[in-house]
Amino acid sequence: MLDPSSLVSVVICNYNYAQFVGAAIESALALDWPRVEVIVVDDGSTDGSRSVIEGYAPRASMVTQSNSGQATAAKAGFARSRGDVVIFLDADDLLDPRLIRVMAPHWNARVSKVQFQMRTIDAEGRALGSVFPQYYRVPSPAQTRQWTLKANAYPTPPGSGNAYSRTFLDRVMCDVDTVDRFADSALLAAAPLLGDVVTIPQPLVSYRVHGRNDGAMLALDPRRFAREWLRARRRFHYGSSVARSAGLDPRNDAFAHDLASLAYRAASWRLAPADHPVRDDSGGSILADAARAVSVPQGHSLASRSAMLAWLAFVCLAPRSAATRMLQWRFVPSTRPKRLRQFMAALSIARMH
Repeated sequence: MLDPSSLVSVVICNYNYAQFVGAAIESALALDWPRVEVIVVDDGSTDGSRSVIEGYAPRASMVTQSNSGQATAAKAGFARSRGDVVIFLDADDLLDPRLIRVMAPHWNARVSKVQFQMRTIDAEGRALGSVFPQYYRVPSPAQTRQWTLKANAYPTPPGSGNAYSRTFLDRVMCDVDTVDRFADSALLAAAPLLGDVVTIPQPLVSYRVHGRNDGAMLALDPRRFAREWLRARRRFHYGSSVARSAGLDPRNDAFAHDLASLAYRAASWRLAPADHPVRDDSGGSILADAARAVSVPQGHSLASRSAMLAWLAFVCLAPRSAATRMLQWRFVPSTRPKRLRQFMAALSIARMH
């Protein structure tokens, strides 16, 4: 259990989010916990963000740097922090005041991170009605580790939905900007391999969808899928290296079993073949890998994995216009018909045991 005397650090990385960063800071300051420090790293903003951040002094500390990217900003914030627990809060997201209180009973010396569900909100903070990740069953730390070793995948929220132990971060923060321009790539890959990932199936973070996010799409961007696939491959290579250094045995073909990466690969191949990063790829090779991936547990029910295989088959084999519509429904949630949303929710109903 997390001792009430433990310090919690919230590191907020901001770049040109003057519209949102104040609300993010307020949500961090409102955490119901005796000891919280808030550090805001401004990564060379040009939109007035610094004036907003300065308005919260001395309750929040500001670190400034020239524009160097989110991973570098996270490293700078971590270097300034002193907390036993560290949360990297995106400047457009919000923390629930109960988050630390809910997490505290689950904390122990083996934890690398505790992860929470996230609820989606729009630019004005209105609920959009979805919660992610969804869990077929709430995974144990051992299951999360095995899924990572076998399929390079486990159900996880992005950056703001995670609280990390300082012990874990001391081992990996030196790597974050060498793996990707976003710190969570390295952190999410390494966490199951260097400690226990504890999952709390409760939405305690709000994820804002507003069109400028890196993670959320309001419209299809064909070239983005190649970038996402390449990012996933870098995470896999880094995670494999971390696993071997920890005496674990990752599967060499684990990346080919990652259904999320296969979705990016199929979208890239279908929508932007000139930029596709997999040489001599084809719909047949994608589906062959997908057929093998369905048999590999990675945190989703068999029905959900089978539905993903059917979706990939449609994307690879259907006429381009129909495939594009299917890709839009998958990657731009706001475009999904109501019945499709209901069907997807039925496939991913969590069994909370």
